[in-house]
Amino acid sequence: MTHLPVHRWFAALGLAWGSLGVVSAQGAAPDLDQLRQAVEATERAFARTMADRDHAAFTKFLSAEATFTGGKGPLRGAGEVAAAWKRFFDGPQAPFSWEPDQVLVLGSGQMALSSGPVRDPQGKLVARFNSVWRQESPGVWRIVLDMGNDACDCPKP
Repeated sequence: MTHLPVHRWFAALGLAWGSLGVVSAQGAAPDLDQLRQAVEATERAFARTMADRDHAAFTKFLSAEATFTGGKGPLRGAGEVAAAWKRFFDGPQAPFSWEPDQVLVLGSGQMALSSGPVRDPQGKLVARFNSVWRQESPGVWRIVLDMGNDACDCPKP
């Protein structure tokens, strides 16, 4: 197998990104507000899988290369994420819930960031989630990255 020197690899990557920009510049600009609403609806449907205790539905939102933060390190791939998250779907009551309160879509319309509160069963804020979504086919958004951060009762700077 032939390996490109690092500077040539970056140059090839730049050409690939540049050609994507030309294609998107020639097409119609994406409606970013419409895409933001679609990602928000997708995130809410993803969260509903937890409330509905539907692990199979949860897995349908995972990109094949999904990467989530985990206790001992990152969870890589839809299978690993699904297996690690299965325990959260056991039992009659969801151990937590989440909902987006911020969604930001890239200008290309192909990726988005969603973020929002994570609450325990009593409604107490325990964390914030940050998820990156990719439009894998027209109208189909799948999660590629997910990370949560514990909430703190910190004084504002």
